[in-house]
Amino acid sequence: MTNTVSETRSVVVEREVAFPPEKIWRALTQPHLIEEWLMKNDFKPVAGHRFNLRKHPRPDVSVVVDCEVVTVEPNKTLSYTWDAFGLESVVTFTLTPTSTGTHLRVEQSGFRPDQQKAYKGAKASWPQFLAALEQVVNQME
Repeated sequence: MTNTVSETRSVVVEREVAFPPEKIWRALTQPHLIEEWLMKNDFKPVAGHRFNLRKHPRPDVSVVVDCEVVTVEPNKTLSYTWDAFGLESVVTFTLTPTSTGTHLRVEQSGFRPDQQKAYKGAKASWPQFLAALEQVVNQME
C-alpha cells in the first residue's frame, strides 16, 4: 500500500518577549495593530471568520492572502489558515507566560516538498514579522 499523503514541513519561530500575553494578544488580534507588523487586513478574532491579508510591496505587485480563523483562545492560542500562491497552510501563535513576560511561538505548517520557495520565504519572513510585532507591542500604551 502506498502512502498518498505527502510529507509536509513547518516553519517554527520562537522568541521571548518582555510583555504579558494580554498585550501581545492585542497586537495579534486588533486589525490596526496587525497592519503595523504584518499586513492590511479585515481580521476578527472569531472562529470561522474569513479575512484577507493584503500588501502592495511595489506598485505593480499585489499580495493577497486568504485566511480563515481556526482557533481563538484569548491570550493563549490563535490560528488561521494562510492560503496564497498555491500554498495552503495554517499559522498558529502560542503564548506562554514566563517570569519575564511571554514565550511566543509561531508555527506555519503545511509546506509540501514542491513548495521550497514558499518554505524559504516563510523561514525568512516570520523572524522579521515577529521583530516588527515586538516593536508594535513596545509602542502600545
